[in-house]
Amino acid sequence: MKLLEGKNVIITGASRGIGKGIAQIFADHGANVAFTFSSSEGPALELEKELTAKGVKAKAYKSDAASFEASEQLVADVLKDFGGIDVLINNAGITKDNLLMRMGENDFDQVIETNLKSVFNMTKAVQRTFLKQRNGSIINMSSVVGVKGNAGQSNYAASKAGMIGFTKSIALELGSRNIRCNAIAPGFIETEMTDKLDDKVVQSWRDEIPLKRGGTPEDIANACLFLASDLSSYITGEVLHVNGGMLT
Repeated sequence: MKLLEGKNVIITGASRGIGKGIAQIFADHGANVAFTFSSSEGPALELEKELTAKGVKAKAYKSDAASFEASEQLVADVLKDFGGIDVLINNAGITKDNLLMRMGENDFDQVIETNLKSVFNMTKAVQRTFLKQRNGSIINMSSVVGVKGNAGQSNYAASKAGMIGFTKSIALELGSRNIRCNAIAPGFIETEMTDKLDDKVVQSWRDEIPLKRGGTPEDIANACLFLASDLSSYITGEVLHVNGGMLT
């Protein structure tokens, strides 16, 4: 059974990692996927080809979610190319980790703009479409760090915590129009980025997790699938923790 048959989805920051995993699972479930990338054009075009081969419509857009104007243009382009939008996944994000005493103002501003302001930009851009059709699901990619904090990541934690507050507020604002807004807070997810880390460090993190493993992009994608589909039609304003028990 395909849970998203014929639905049109926008995923920001999907050329690799978690975003790519979401795009693949969504295409498997019949969704047409519009996704953005910032600089990795080669991988993005490869993914576009891979998704199209699954029998759905897919298109990669080079777009900066931190830009209000670029977000408005992206939504206009997707509406023109796909004919509608049913689901928005705000996944674009960056890190610029450092202790506060060593963190520059620019490192703080860039993380807030890319991770948090992008959620405002994209949600504002799709709102009119969702209000008109009285339907829509918005999924914001937060983090366990936004819930519990983490030394050396004050900028990232602030952006991800802000995302949770934004999610709950939008759920309250738009719920009467049957527009749902939820957040997912991943824990330690193993992607291309973690492949570069020392094996012993990664194993020590796994050992601290009750399920004794890191998560996969598919674990997050399946949570997104649930929140994007009608299976979660009575769920809004929630934060779904996908972390193997890290906060238990």
